[in-house]
Amino acid sequence: MERYLWRFYWDCGRDGELEGLFVATEDEIKNTIGKDVDFGEVLGKHSKVDGDIEEDEITKIDLDSETVEKVSKILGDTWSGFNPMNYICYTCSICDDRYASDEFNIEKNMCVYCEGEGN
Repeated sequence: MERYLWRFYWDCGRDGELEGLFVATEDEIKNTIGKDVDFGEVLGKHSKVDGDIEEDEITKIDLDSETVEKVSKILGDTWSGFNPMNYICYTCSICDDRYASDEFNIEKNMCVYCEGEGN
């Protein structure tokens, strides 16, 4: 699948804004729209930046996929700022708590902690 460069922009009111340039396929972006993300306190203590990703907050940059792949070999998939796909939260079907992807088994729809308890 072809990958493209995308711009993420979130206006967080008087607290500031989040921006990012990252590489993804069109399907990955479609799967990100509507997802709950949690950036934590990235704009300072007690800032708690979280919410659902809306379609107009991620825009495709007019750059061909060949160029994107060449630069990605050097810079990786996140070129600058925040990649919202790295902050998607998942809700465990067992304990009903929210977890980032590194603490969640998407196939089993449960956190690694509940999974470790034999669920």
